[in-house]
This record gives sequence, structure tokens and C-alpha cells, in this order.
Amino acid sequence: MSGVQAERGRMSFWTKLREEATSPAVGADAPGAPTPAKSSNEEPRNMAMLKRDELSSVPTPTGDLNALLGRGSEFEGKLTFEGTVRIDGKFTGTIVTNDVLVVGEGAKVNAEITCGTIIVHGEINGNVRAKNAIELHHPARMRGNVEAPSLMIEKGVIFEGQCKMEGVEKGGAKPAGAPVAAVKA
Repeated sequence: MSGVQAERGRMSFWTKLREEATSPAVGADAPGAPTPAKSSNEEPRNMAMLKRDELSSVPTPTGDLNALLGRGSEFEGKLTFEGTVRIDGKFTGTIVTNDVLVVGEGAKVNAEITCGTIIVHGEINGNVRAKNAIELHHPARMRGNVEAPSLMIEKGVIFEGQCKMEGVEKGGAKPAGAPVAAVKA
């Protein structure tokens, strides 16, 4: 095969992949779905990436995904962001946002989290404060205290901790202050 033909073959392969990724077609594992041919000079890639069907398996709110910490990736530190971030790897530290955090199945997060909304399918060890809502979906494991005006726990979720909903204003989760004084009778 000439160099020009090989280049055309690669171009059509990448064009086909791009079209498949943007088309509303059924997942790549569907029976009868076309499988892109690999050229003999391609090397396998070891990257923390999700297949299209894995990425769509955890629902995310409408809008774009701004960042992804993929499976096999680890991060330690403070994460602040706007928009929607999804964690499928390991994270240790602090997370602060007014927007949406998605913790995917298989993710392990050891953090103090303050967010707008959090959707959990993975494991969290640490306290979570949400301004809007906390959603715990099977097979999530949550070990820590939660504070939010709305909490949804799906059957099969493991939750060990305390929950505070009263006094948490929707749209403004505030840090815990001094305890409320007892009322004298």
C-alpha cells in the first residue's frame, strides 16, 4: 500500500471514530454495531478513559462535563471548579464548588466536600455539604456526615453518618456553627 493510501486509511478510521462518538447511535457493544478496523501499525494506548457506554451509565445533569478524573487516575489536593466534574478514579483532599460533582461507580473519594449538587455511585469517606441536593445511587458507600436541603438514597446504598436537613437553606449551605441553645420549659 502506498503512503497516500495508508494516510487515507488512517483518516477514514479517525473520521469514522469521530462520527461514532458524536452520533446518537446505540453503544458500541450492541449486537450488529460496526467495529472500527485497526491498522497494523497502531499501538495500544494505556489511558484512563471510559468507553462511551461506561460514560453514559452514570446520569449527569444537563450541561457539559468540564473535567474528568478517569479510572486508574489518582489526585491529591484541593479541587475547585465551575460546571460539572466527574470523578471515576481516586481523589484525596478538599472539593469546593457551587456546581455539580459526579462520583462514578468504582471511584474512591476521601475528602471534605462543599458543592451545589452531588451525585454518588462510588465511595466517599468524608463530610459532604450540598447547597441543593445529595443523591446516593446503588452501589454507593457514604461514610461521613451529610448536610443538604434534599437527600435521596437509593435502595442498596450504604450510608454511615449523620444527616442534617433542617436549617439548611436551599441555595446556601452554611458551615456548622455553634449548637442551638436548649429551650427552657
